[in-house]
Amino acid sequence: MTQIHWARPRLWLFIAVLILGVMAAHGVLAHAVTLGDKGYIQEITGPQFLPFLYLGAKHMITGYDHILFLFGVIFFLYGMKEIGLYVTLFAIGHSTTMIIGVWFNIGINAYIIDAIIGFSVVYKALDNLGAFQKWFGVQPDTRVATLIFGLLHGFGLASKIIEYNISPDGLLTNLIAFNLGVEIGQLTALALILVAMRHWRASPAFARQAYRANVIMMGLGFYLMGLQLIGLALA
Repeated sequence: MTQIHWARPRLWLFIAVLILGVMAAHGVLAHAVTLGDKGYIQEITGPQFLPFLYLGAKHMITGYDHILFLFGVIFFLYGMKEIGLYVTLFAIGHSTTMIIGVWFNIGINAYIIDAIIGFSVVYKALDNLGAFQKWFGVQPDTRVATLIFGLLHGFGLASKIIEYNISPDGLLTNLIAFNLGVEIGQLTALALILVAMRHWRASPAFARQAYRANVIMMGLGFYLMGLQLIGLALA
């Protein structure tokens, strides 16, 4: 009987969790807020720091598009300083456009922006596979790309929040609290990813399995794009 390498089941278990997370969100916008949270946002007024802190953390933890993109960003990053740089760039972009978008009422069609966010996952998978160097002979600046996609991710959430007519009373405080919550959620998700990646990278099969993992991630990105484009066509 052929012996299966012990690291292979761990890889597919890890990828299965990612796939199940996306499939659970089938038919739902990547930046959708639950009906209960929507009603709460519409009803409250004035500064509500802790509630919005919680809502921000909840959004990031359940934001499968963010998780997939972060997974791709840190896939081949080993040093904590380098990881911190890329996560910070993403956070700056995400926070800036979320606050500016809501504050100045700058919205983008939710289907379009979420399709772009799905594309960001495809882009990062292709970048990890070295496709741009092979196809075009150039390597895009991954730091700039991470910042740009962070800006787009922020517009995705801003567009959804605008639809809920959040009260202008205490708006800045609540947006700051929400952003802090997003960063807490992001760091929590990142910590879990890094723990899993640390064990996976320690296996001798990582180099071989990394290619397949990024192909699967690219497929999930196309899947997210397809959902949004179909939604746009039917809207």
